[in-house]
Amino acid sequence: MNAQTGTSKTLKLYRTPEHQCSYRENQLARTVFIEPNTRITPKINSELSEVGFRRSGSHIYRPDCKTCKACVPCRIDVKNFKWSSRFKRVWRKNQDLKIAEVETLDDQESIQLYQNYIASKHRDGDMYPATPEQFQDFIAIRTPSTKFIKIRYHDTLCAVSIVDYLENGLSAVYTYYDTSLASRSLGYLAILYQIKRAESLNLSYVFLGYWIKQCKKMSYKTDFRPIELLVSNRWLKAK
Repeated sequence: MNAQTGTSKTLKLYRTPEHQCSYRENQLARTVFIEPNTRITPKINSELSEVGFRRSGSHIYRPDCKTCKACVPCRIDVKNFKWSSRFKRVWRKNQDLKIAEVETLDDQESIQLYQNYIASKHRDGDMYPATPEQFQDFIAIRTPSTKFIKIRYHDTLCAVSIVDYLENGLSAVYTYYDTSLASRSLGYLAILYQIKRAESLNLSYVFLGYWIKQCKKMSYKTDFRPIELLVSNRWLKAK
């Protein structure tokens, strides 16, 4: 398979065989991947994000299931984002935290936090147990425009976000955090920071990946309003 981007660059696509869906029981899934050796420039990454692709480690992929269309790409409309009273409280509550962006992520502290997060949040999934090798392949891999956002409480690392800078927005690739600090809502904080960062750069969107209506773990995404969903190749405001 081939795909044409707006850069006039032809990208090779590979389709997986059907396999058990990670999100829906008794559902078979299928995925298309961009050829792994493709150099993912900000322009290519931006164009692929616009048509529903997502980065995970070194893979750029999109669901391609035969019958199911439950995975819906979503993005936050930054310029019209509404700061609810809940989000304002989260932001105020965490003003004592320090946030910094770095170019690489290879320190033991970041690896340990990731392992603890997977053990706490995803013990029932195929990511458990997290290994240093998995961390390198899934978390530490970067594109030329990737930044790692570190959030600290005093000298202790409590959250990390992997973010790709696109031409028209930020792509929230993955976030992990100290789950013992539940009262701080660090997952929400990470997204709120990215919204503010995108706004400061006059970027229009924060891409949140896929939303599945029936999946409770993804329900938080529609808390951010307005949010747009990619339906039949058109970005539409969710009601």
